[in-house]
Amino acid sequence: MKSGPYFFAWCDEADRVDAFGAALSALVKVEQYSMGANMRPEAECHTTSVGEVVAKIRAHFGRTDAETYFVASLSYEHFVHCIMRCYTDESERIKPWGPIHMHPREIEDFTPMHMDLALGSGPRSVKAEAMLAWHMALEDIDDVLVRLCAPDVSGRVSTGGCTTAWTWLAPVAMCATYNADAREIVRDLALSWVSLHDEDKVSLIAGMSLEALHARVDAAPSGARVTMRDGSGRSSSLSRETVIKALATPPTALLEALEASAEAPDNAWRAAEPRAREIYERTLQSRESGEQVLSRVELTGDHVYFLVDHARFYVRRLPSGGVVLGTHPYRTLWPLWADALFALGLMP
Repeated sequence: MKSGPYFFAWCDEADRVDAFGAALSALVKVEQYSMGANMRPEAECHTTSVGEVVAKIRAHFGRTDAETYFVASLSYEHFVHCIMRCYTDESERIKPWGPIHMHPREIEDFTPMHMDLALGSGPRSVKAEAMLAWHMALEDIDDVLVRLCAPDVSGRVSTGGCTTAWTWLAPVAMCATYNADAREIVRDLALSWVSLHDEDKVSLIAGMSLEALHARVDAAPSGARVTMRDGSGRSSSLSRETVIKALATPPTALLEALEASAEAPDNAWRAAEPRAREIYERTLQSRESGEQVLSRVELTGDHVYFLVDHARFYVRRLPSGGVVLGTHPYRTLWPLWADALFALGLMP
């Protein structure tokens, strides 16, 4: 059994229990399943009350870390067993996991390797089926990331992200990121460059100010570069000078370039849309009517390869002023950033 995907959130230690509690409340919409909280070796509790869990953690956090087991309520009455941990700064310095770290017990709860679809009499289409898998994964990943990082208007969590890796990767190497202030979206790029060039753990530097990250990039030797890889393993490089130019670019222009890149046409994706829409509508009708006409579709290497190369990106501006970038877990955000930087004339 493989766990994941992994969600990360950063906030000051003084606000960490409040952020943890708000996220837990947002993820546990109905208090009907038992939750467990461990603060080894201090204490533990088992209850159906989010309030009791948070109170127990608050009483012991600082002397120890916290680990909670719970059932998250996702879309379409989809209930998922999850684990969420809250670490002190001292623990992070010893072994950085991410101040707040959450994951479902089984990765197939988010990226299943099979789907039950009403294919009808039409031809099989790997591309259309992969597109439906993309929709299924993105809806839950976006939902959980926002509930983890922005469950309320407090703005305690400044940044976060999601990846199938167990550790907090450079933001452009993840499948989704969150930033509390859309005007600081360049943080994802600067944080990625600093972590890759200086080999710093992302969870230890995620809370740095944009000014401090800028200073770290400036301090690197002229012409310094880092290697960036997409989900397929193809690599390109990102220079210090490109990052400095991006840091000097008006935030609105950078965000608009990312949005334009996310909406750029992909012929293979576009060609698959009619068949994907047909299958989706047939599947909905079948489920509503109760007719047993669904076929079990197993995802193969061909589905995965299509998602790695063609899964669409999205840029979602939140009412709070934050922003989420995302794509399917089999892909990374680097192609989105590369296209935006190229469009702005910042990258050769």
